[in-house]
Amino acid sequence: MTTTIQPDPTVIGGVPQAPLAFLPNPARLFATRARRFDFLSQHSQNLAPYLKFLGELVALQDRIARDLPQVTPVPRDRIDLARESRMPPIDRAKLATDPDLHILLDRFLSEAQAIEMPEEARLALSAVISAGVADRHWLVGNILSDTIPDDSAAPHLFASLAVQLHLARLAATLDADALVPIRTGVCPSCGGRAATSSLTTVGQLEGVRYATCACCQTRWNEVRVTCLCCGSNEDVSYRSVETAEATVRAEECGKCGHWVKILTQTANHSLEPIADDVGSLGLDLLMKDKGVTRGGFNPFLAGF
Repeated sequence: MTTTIQPDPTVIGGVPQAPLAFLPNPARLFATRARRFDFLSQHSQNLAPYLKFLGELVALQDRIARDLPQVTPVPRDRIDLARESRMPPIDRAKLATDPDLHILLDRFLSEAQAIEMPEEARLALSAVISAGVADRHWLVGNILSDTIPDDSAAPHLFASLAVQLHLARLAATLDADALVPIRTGVCPSCGGRAATSSLTTVGQLEGVRYATCACCQTRWNEVRVTCLCCGSNEDVSYRSVETAEATVRAEECGKCGHWVKILTQTANHSLEPIADDVGSLGLDLLMKDKGVTRGGFNPFLAGF
């Protein structure tokens, strides 16, 4: 009796190839993130109230995700066109006025009222609840364009949670194998910017780099020691608030003057790309004092 062994499609010429992308799994994603926020809140005296608050909001994302009907997938013809044109299949331009997204936003805002929060956050939540259609479209449109005005960070925070949930559910319907690289630092699912990148293990490959989309939560492969903002690898350096062995560092580009956090998950498997971005706020303060511009987009850190 003989056994036929099928070749591994990720191995080309005997060298393992990292998959381009991993799509989000909303059924696990938000629960994992909420637990990480809870853990971080217990180990950060200064940030504990905010981390706990975010953990409760993300836990609400998880509860709603488990109770929603199946999302309408991205049309096949849109996926095919995107692949041929080297574009992301999720069309952000149309989502700002998407009725399904705004129905989800209504529900999230309503249920968020039961969460304990500071008075400033409560006022921002009330403002979004009472906002007219045009104002809500403005909030969602800003998030979808990865730009949040510093003077209205709190209202955008609540809207961003609904956007994240909706886009993650949309991205989950895609075929990862049908995605194509767009350009450095750009999500192949929705065209968004990275929040952070992580060094992780994929199969036989250790230390592979994956960026995480701040909105749809897709993770995609990027070349190491390369600026996610301009694509340069000429003058890239690393900084941390701890030692050289720190698991969360700033990858700074001397060419464009931007930086993005990079998490070493190979050294700490519990690191979570969004939660640990917030949990390492001290690094943001260090880089701000240095006069370098943050390149990673994370609605949870708008205004800091």
